[in-house]
Amino acid sequence: MGIITGRTRGGDEWIPQFVSFLDPKKCIGCGRCYKVCPRNVLDLVERSEQLLAEADDDADDDDEMMVMTIANAGDCIGCGACGRVCPKDCYTYEAAGG
Repeated sequence: MGIITGRTRGGDEWIPQFVSFLDPKKCIGCGRCYKVCPRNVLDLVERSEQLLAEADDDADDDDEMMVMTIANAGDCIGCGACGRVCPKDCYTYEAAGG
């Protein structure tokens, strides 16, 4: 399967970039990404030791902080709005089928 491509209204080729990772160590739980996501891909959760361990980093002392997590990755449409509003650059993306 090839890379998924689309067209902008002006006719330019566009390759959607789907969210593949959200770094819980960088996330401050501001909710900006949650508000702009048109597909309910994200969820606000309590930062935990397990979540931090999944990020392949050392545990943090601030375990009670709320952070975003990818709850429904399959619903992502690749618009990239979450990353554009994120003040901490928490998001990693990849093209589907590539």
